[in-house]
Amino acid sequence: MKYVVIFKAQVNVLDQTYIQTAQHLREKALNQFNCQKFESICENDFEIALSYWNSLEDIQAWHKDAEHQAAQRIGKLQWYKNFRVEICEITRSY
Repeated sequence: MKYVVIFKAQVNVLDQTYIQTAQHLREKALNQFNCQKFESICENDFEIALSYWNSLEDIQAWHKDAEHQAAQRIGKLQWYKNFRVEICEITRSY
């Protein structure tokens, strides 16, 4: 794995639709977009998710996916007060 996408968010409300959407999109990223691994944690009103990828092209394709973009729009309006995405190259792991 060469890259990690770090998603950090201040949670507003995570409802049942969020839970179902997140699970569906996680499976889609892993099965259709070459995501290698996905980890997330939510504590109080803070969420962080890490997804691991082999290429920037796969990350970009995932970012452009229509279902993923629709979820991002709902996230901005409902689920999160704010969020930030960082894409980092992994230079060492041990």
